Amino acid sequence: MAINFFSKLTAAARKNDSLLCVGLDPTPEATPAAFRQAANPILAWNQAIIKATADLVCAYKPNIAFYEALDDGLATLKATLRLIPPEIPVILDAKRGDIGSTASAYAHTIFDLLAVDAVTLSPYLGADSVAPFAEYADRGLFILCHTSNPGAAAIQELPTGSGAPLYLQVAQQALTWSKHENIGLVVGATFPEALTAVRQVAPHAWFLAPGVGAQGGDLAAAVQAAIRPDELGAIIAVSRAVAGASDPRQAADALRAAINAARTAMPTVAAHPAAPAAEVARQSLLTKLYQLGAIRFGQFTLASGLPSPLYIDLRLLVSDPSLLRQAAAAYAAALAGVPYDRLAGVPYAALPIGAALSLHVGKPLLYPRKEVKAYGLGKAIEGAWQPGERVVVVEDLVTSGGSTLKTVELLRAAGLVVEDVVVLIDREQGGRANLAAAGLKLHAVFTLGQVLDNLHHAGLLDAATVAEVQAYLAHQAPE
Repeated sequence: MAINFFSKLTAAARKNDSLLCVGLDPTPEATPAAFRQAANPILAWNQAIIKATADLVCAYKPNIAFYEALDDGLATLKATLRLIPPEIPVILDAKRGDIGSTASAYAHTIFDLLAVDAVTLSPYLGADSVAPFAEYADRGLFILCHTSNPGAAAIQELPTGSGAPLYLQVAQQALTWSKHENIGLVVGATFPEALTAVRQVAPHAWFLAPGVGAQGGDLAAAVQAAIRPDELGAIIAVSRAVAGASDPRQAADALRAAINAARTAMPTVAAHPAAPAAEVARQSLLTKLYQLGAIRFGQFTLASGLPSPLYIDLRLLVSDPSLLRQAAAAYAAALAGVPYDRLAGVPYAALPIGAALSLHVGKPLLYPRKEVKAYGLGKAIEGAWQPGERVVVVEDLVTSGGSTLKTVELLRAAGLVVEDVVVLIDREQGGRANLAAAGLKLHAVFTLGQVLDNLHHAGLLDAATVAEVQAYLAHQAPE
């Protein structure tokens, strides 16, 4: 195969206008009745799927386990591979990972005997386990980064010494494991926030994104998080939702259309080509906050007794673990480059946010009590800490900054160094200036103006409401 794998993949994606990859993962018990009388039912089923979808896909992905489980499975796999048009690349889902002669034998079997175009590999044993595969300059290697299964986070999101989760370290290191630049990454569509984070550290890589369909991944969110500015870079892998459909062609065509709709419905990416993943992630986060009801527009009375055309209730984040993780990632991005030893959550709304951020960045959390206990140790600050440590205060939002300043005063009185505050939303009602007067720098994921602009751009907020809130902000602005 003289042509480089990623060149072949790009050509197929453009020719078929598709980022859909159909999995060929047959089992005898799932074989449709129409093929059970064939001499080789599995082969007949695969042939029908390929014939129905060859002009709708960018690649096919057989999982070798399903063939190894059959009596004559490898012969069936080889016969299936011969049915695939030569211009359509094949990614063998094998998840191999070993060292020395064992890795070389795997590479020989996969690339010489089966002659597939690409393979999935485990990074757990390091660069030397990938080296025999990387010697094949024209083939593609997809390294497992953040997988699609529910238990993936338990290991793959563990913090490393740098504070970044393990899967991001894998992304950064794995891309250096071949001099031929033929490495892509496997990032599950069930974790769009991970897709976003990996895209930030690997802006040019191709991602293989399984998890749409039977695993419940959000197709649009996955595409928008993974896509590059050239509308390529993401392979959306779907198996059962196509192979098990009563009409595989119709199912594949619908999936391709949905993927393409998500590819083109991204004006913010075109407007900000330097950081597409960050823009997509921000829009996704705001949209989900709005849909959760954490950002509302109407007529409300605030705790001060004053009327307001909007109400922000970020306490609702605890009701959506996936969104809480996404918010934590956004907080972490807002703190990029800020040196600190610990986080301090402001009771009460910011405490679960602080805990999620602590898990995301691997930094310990403490929090001041609103009421000091009159029993036990009588602590004013919960958690372990030492005077002189640098602490970032975590808040859900800031208005005037009054409650934040009380927390800062308590922490400073205990001997902690506090110079930074991070919030999800700055309501732009004097908080930034008040914090600055106290020697504090505010790091906000969003200003309220950005919230309005993004929701309006997404079609969730009409111009009249935007104008009403802007007038309210102007009236409330400190003199």
